[in-house]
Amino acid sequence: MNVYDSDRMADVLAPIGYVATDGPDDADMVIINTCHIREKAAEKLFSELGRLRNIKEHRLEHGKATVIAVAGCVAQAEGAEIIKRAPYVDIVLGPQTYHRLPEMVARVSRAGKGRQKNKGILDIEFPDEPKFDHLPEVTAKGFSAFLSVQEGCDKFCTFCVVPYTRGAEFSRPFEDVIAEARAVAAGGVKEITLLGQNVNAYHGETVKGETGSEAGLGRLIRQLAEIDGIQRLRYTTSHPADMTEDLITAHGDVAELMPFLHLPIQSGSDRILSRMNRHHRIDDYRRVVDKLLMARPDLKLSSDFIVGFPGESDKDFEATMDLAREFQFIQAYSFKYSPRPGTPGALMQDQIPEALQSERLAALQALLEQNQITFNQQCVDSVVPVLFDRHGRKDGQLVGRTPYMQPVHVQAPPNLFGQIAAAKLTAAHANSLGGELAGSVNHPMPTSEIERVSA
Repeated sequence: MNVYDSDRMADVLAPIGYVATDGPDDADMVIINTCHIREKAAEKLFSELGRLRNIKEHRLEHGKATVIAVAGCVAQAEGAEIIKRAPYVDIVLGPQTYHRLPEMVARVSRAGKGRQKNKGILDIEFPDEPKFDHLPEVTAKGFSAFLSVQEGCDKFCTFCVVPYTRGAEFSRPFEDVIAEARAVAAGGVKEITLLGQNVNAYHGETVKGETGSEAGLGRLIRQLAEIDGIQRLRYTTSHPADMTEDLITAHGDVAELMPFLHLPIQSGSDRILSRMNRHHRIDDYRRVVDKLLMARPDLKLSSDFIVGFPGESDKDFEATMDLAREFQFIQAYSFKYSPRPGTPGALMQDQIPEALQSERLAALQALLEQNQITFNQQCVDSVVPVLFDRHGRKDGQLVGRTPYMQPVHVQAPPNLFGQIAAAKLTAAHANSLGGELAGSVNHPMPTSEIERVSA
């Protein structure tokens, strides 16, 4: 989401003459776009701001002004503190107000900021109208694109700050999403990843402004698959409680929808899931996965885990380890619980000691890493479609991704850059694969080893 937002900020600044630079030393404006999910985000922000302050002062000595802006969720949550601790920051704006950046830059220019320590602009109020209504038409950047379709969350998990920094759930109108997808497809994009804090809660209006004319993510995916040039579709991040029947069947009906789904579970313990206010139990998760596998047997999963949530016992943690063994996630993100100010989890009394959190996280990550390595090894000798979208470090090398998001390094001619071509996977590494060009896709990836009867 922050990659998408950063690109859109660049889009809104382009009409007033701003273009990207290689680094902050030669930049007239620097924007730090922040995320507030982890505890150390604010600390990292102020450390980076200190470095930018030195650059700003050095440029000022040579008669060059530098505008410093802080955007994103840390700005939303701690805007006043940023202005107080770093008075050399010119603009602080939230994730819902970046469409107003040109106006803020103009105000900075009029006030002569960017040159001296004056009180910065703070704009973190949620607007009456969605920011998307005021953004310029998106431009394609590369062969894969992010497309934001949903923002905010109404789930209020007790560990999560998103409802407070991104606001309530909002879904973009159906036709607005289709129009943006058509625009990037016309620019050469072949793969679109649909984004949302809770993306499968999407319920966009099919007739803009008409209440009740709503469609879910499954219907949106089917419509996007009809756009010329779009060959791959993905979506993230999803919530198990919002996996509708229509969305599940889309995994079997839509060939363009890749057989790889990020479906966060967070814990293998029902007791901890309840304390997290996750709105689902382990058996609910199993039933969803069963249905997904019936629709698309070659589907693979990635997930999120939080270790050391308040009150997590040894038994609770072992249940998480058992679940990781059961589902054999081919990728996963795992973290120690990090209290976020203002969330219910931060107020719980039975916090887990840091040392125990670290011990549990190391054990879980070792298991998750082995699952990923095992899957990569199982893929060797498969012939799969790869979208080559990057140049490798070696001469004549292209890098692309399989349907399962695995990076593949292949010696390939330059005319395949930006194309989907068959590659035989020849070597497995912890985080990537080696391959060689092949004539066609003729060897399927291993199907799931999770065998249960759908409830």
